[in-house]
This record gives sequence, C-alpha cells and structure tokens, in this order.
Amino acid sequence: MDRNSIIGLLIIGAILVGYSIFTSPTKEEIEKATRQRDSIAQVEQNIKLEQEKLKAESFNTSPVLTSTDSTLNDSITKVQIQQQFGSFAEAATGENQFYTIENELLEIKISSKGGRPYSVRLKQFKTHDSLPLLLFNGDSTVLGLDFFAQNRTISTNELFFTTDNSNSIIVKDSPKSLSMKLIVGENKYIEYLYTLTPNSYIVDFDINFVGMKDVIASNNQYLSLKWSMYLPTQEKGKDFENQYTTVYYKFFEDDVDYLSETSDKEEEITTKLKWVSFKQQFFSSILVADNNFLNAFLKSDKSSVTDDNYLAKLDADISIPFNGKDKESFPMQFYFGPNHYNTLSEYNLDFEKLVPLGWGIFGWVNRFLVIPVFNWLGLFISSYGIIILLLTIIIKLILFPLTYKSYISTAKMRVLKPQIDEINAKIPKEKTMERQQATMALYKKAGVNPMGGCLPMLLQFPILIALFRFFPASIELRQQSFLWADDLSSYDSIYDLPFNIPFYGDHISLFTLLMTISTLIYTRMQNQMQASSTQIPGMKVMMYMMPIMFLFWFNSYASGLSYYYFVANMMTFGQMWLIRRFVDDDEILSKLEQSKKKPVKKSKFAERLEKMAKERGYQMPKK
Repeated sequence: MDRNSIIGLLIIGAILVGYSIFTSPTKEEIEKATRQRDSIAQVEQNIKLEQEKLKAESFNTSPVLTSTDSTLNDSITKVQIQQQFGSFAEAATGENQFYTIENELLEIKISSKGGRPYSVRLKQFKTHDSLPLLLFNGDSTVLGLDFFAQNRTISTNELFFTTDNSNSIIVKDSPKSLSMKLIVGENKYIEYLYTLTPNSYIVDFDINFVGMKDVIASNNQYLSLKWSMYLPTQEKGKDFENQYTTVYYKFFEDDVDYLSETSDKEEEITTKLKWVSFKQQFFSSILVADNNFLNAFLKSDKSSVTDDNYLAKLDADISIPFNGKDKESFPMQFYFGPNHYNTLSEYNLDFEKLVPLGWGIFGWVNRFLVIPVFNWLGLFISSYGIIILLLTIIIKLILFPLTYKSYISTAKMRVLKPQIDEINAKIPKEKTMERQQATMALYKKAGVNPMGGCLPMLLQFPILIALFRFFPASIELRQQSFLWADDLSSYDSIYDLPFNIPFYGDHISLFTLLMTISTLIYTRMQNQMQASSTQIPGMKVMMYMMPIMFLFWFNSYASGLSYYYFVANMMTFGQMWLIRRFVDDDEILSKLEQSKKKPVKKSKFAERLEKMAKERGYQMPKK
C-alpha cells in the first residue's frame, strides 16, 4: 500500500469518527429519552399489575371502574400523543370552536381545529331552492400544512389553533383581522392571519412562522399546503352545472389553464403558479400567492362522488417555500365570490378567464361586442328577457347586410336554375366534368358567385358560437325569470315527465321546443329556395336532422340560449318576408341576362399572370 492510500484511509477514518461524535446525542437528550422510556415502562408495569389484580378478583361479576383505571388510560393516551406529535402534542387535543368574520358580501366561519375556513357564505346569493349559498361547508373541506418535524409527519389540519379574537368579527368601515395560532412553545407558533376589508370578496390569508426554525426540519426547503373540498350543487341542473366544474390554475407570469371539465383528471405542475381555483358554473374559490407557488399536484374527481348534493371533489397539493428563518411569512389571498366577468377583471390577475367565453375570435366577440351591449342594456332595463330580445334585434340589424347579400346570391342561383336544367338535359350524367364546366361558365358569364350565399353565413358563424358560450356562462341570467322560465341560466320546464328519456331528460323545455320547430321551418324555406337540383340528397336529410339533435342537446341547456335562437329565427322570417317584398326575381334575371352580353372581365390575378407571361416572351393562346 503506497503513502497516498494510507493518508486517504486515515482521512476517511477521521471523518467517520468525527461524524459519529457530531451525531451522537447530548447528555440532556439521553436523559430525556431515558425518562421517557422509564415513564412508558412504569405505565406498562402498572397496567400489568392492574390486569393481574383484576384476574385475581375475577369472582366479582360486577367490576367497578376506579379512578386508577381512568388515570392509567389518560397516562397512556398522553404518552401516545407525545410520541405522535412531539412538540405539537399540546395542540393535539382540544374542543373545536368556531369564529366568524364577515362583511357585506361574505360570512366566513373559521374552525379552531386546523385554523381553517370551515364554511363560506355569499350573502347576496341563494341556491336554486332559495337556501343560503355556501361555497363549502363542514369537515369535508381541508386546508392545512403538512411537513416533517422532529422525525414526525405533522398535519396542521388535525391540530387545534387558539385565538385572542372574539367569536364574531363584523367588518364595516375598515379592515379587520382574525389571528389563529398553532402554539408549539414559548414564542414558537404558526399563525394563520385572515384579514377582510369592507365590501370585498378578497380575504388576505397570511401564514406566519415564528420561532419554528428549530422545530420544522432544517432540510425542508418547502412545505406542502393541502387544499381540498367537496363542491356542493348550487343550480337546478346538476349534470349541466357539472360541465363547468373543475380546477383552474394560472402559471406564474403566463397563461391560464384547467383540468378537464368532462372527466376525472389529475396533473402534476412542476413550474411556478400564481393561483389555483376550485371553479363551479357561477362561483369560485381562488387561492392566490402574493409572489408564487413553487409547484402543485391538482386533481378533479367526479365519478366517485355519489351524493347528489355534491358535484365533485377537487384537490390541490401546493408547495410553498420555507427558508428556516426565525421569522418568515408567506402572504396569500382568497377570492370567494361570483364568476362575474367585470368583477373578476378588476383584479388584473386573469380571474376573468374563469368565465368560459370561448377561444380566439369567439371570445373577442363576447368581450368586445356582446358583453358591453348586454351590460349597457342592463343599465336601463331590469328584465333580462327583454334585454335578450333587444340584444337579438341589435345583432340581427348588424348582420342584416350579410343576410341581404346571401339572399340576393341565392335568388340569382334560383332564377338561373332553368338554364342549368337545360345544360343538364343536353349533357348526359356520365359527363359530369363537362356539366360542371358548362355550369361554371354560365355562372361566370352571368356574374354569379356560387359561394356568394355561403360566405355571408360563414361570417355570422362566430357570433352564433360566441353566444352559445355566452349565455350559460353569464351569472346575470342566474335565477332571472321570464315568461314561463324561472331561471334563464337553466332549463325551462313546462312539464316534468314521470320517467327519464336517454339523452333528453325528464322534462320538456318549451323554449327548446319552439327553437327546434322554428329551425325546421327555416330549413324547409332554405331548401325551397335552393337553386340547384344537383344538391347531395343526404345533405337535405342532414339539414333536417340537425334541429332534431339540438332538441335533445338543448333540453337541459340554459333556456336563455334557446330563447335567443328562437327569437333570432323569428326575426329571420321577418327579414326574409321584407326582402322578398322588395326584391323581384324577374328583375334579377333581367340584370343577369344583361351581364351575359358584357365581355367577361378578367380578374386582377389573371391579368398579373398574363403580364408576367408576356414579359417572359410567352404568348397566351387565342380563344
């Protein structure tokens, strides 16, 4: 063995000896452990003696529980608690008490067990059956820290917090706070500090650590904040409401995303987050970090929830930083409130993206056209049924030029139909290409664009889809009645069936029925106006099938949307009648015949191609 190897072995040996000395328990720790073992041994010995005593006196058929038994049981329980919770043992037992902090909008009940929000009531809202609206309530909700301390896993949700505040705090003129402390020792505690301001849905939620650096394991660079709840049903149609229930989250300085709304889903987010939201159709609970969360594990579970009073169980396991200082704080905020677009947008935290207005151009139509007009009408009119009627009139007037252009294009095709029939009669079916070429030559000569009737309709499509997203997401329509509908945000039932029809439901929605009938009439009118007899036969059947499919789909949908489509159809009938009265087919045909006599004007694109060919010395063939 060479010299370097010997030196290396000596250094390794010195390190091992030093480590064993460094990690060996101190005299005080040895004495404490000895006392604890002796205490446990003494308790076990007392139990054994008592059992032998009872066995010796087994002839007594009615043994009486003595104070010694109770003392022994208490001693055993105390030792077990001390072993399980260590420095947190004093907080492991207690009586659960409740404290409330409220303003004009919120009433928050805080439980001393876990120091967490036990229930949140929105004062200005009711459930569909006129009960107080609770975002969550009871022990099914969890909010607490999980961490490692003194070789034990500690969950604050199981421990009792204390407070010096009164049982009820009413916030009127200025912000007020409720402090809940998990006491570990003298000047050692974890504090949950709730601060509520007047007339606000925001609750400041600060977690403060004081003197905890020697209690919480020093290798903990983050703590786990576990937040979960069962979301109660608030609306009339549970299945429809559940389509809008899931976990939303915002990446730090980035976009908003969400878990699937239609199936169970879990996802591990390994990057920083700004906020996490448990969202329902019209209400949300949002936990926001002043800075950011480190990462999170999110889960949405609907399939295992069998209680009809609940929609889903949502979970978030969020990592928050812990630096092991003598004093440190992690400030957050809760938003407990409605999914009202203007209210959410005021916070400049992308909360408004909880309102599903649609992506891309559909969302733009809602944000910059539909919502401003809707809110402006709401300033003067209290009936939302009338507001929807006026909104429909405004939209139809805006789209009227496109509707008129589409009608004129269809009329041109219709008056040319006899000439197209002549072409089809001259050219046999086997020569399909020749038929199409001759037909297109006729259209070109007459100056008719076969797609002229489709393009205006395509331009209207974004508005139709935007409104499809707008009505079910508009909390303004919630519990607003109109005619026979008692809630424009849910289905309108004129008759409850004694049985359930698959894909349809157990009720009959009159607005949906009227929408379907009017759509079928409109489809028939369109087919009668079609110019070409070469239309694919299956397409006509499909056009009639679509309204029937909507009858099943919309029966449990927001009645405000069915009402809008019905009114829109009726206005379309009126526009068609008006246009027909002032547009003469014979006059259109006369203009087309005059267009035939004019030379066909080349398009600018064709002219550019011809010019480029001439510049290269290519002569275009003469016709």
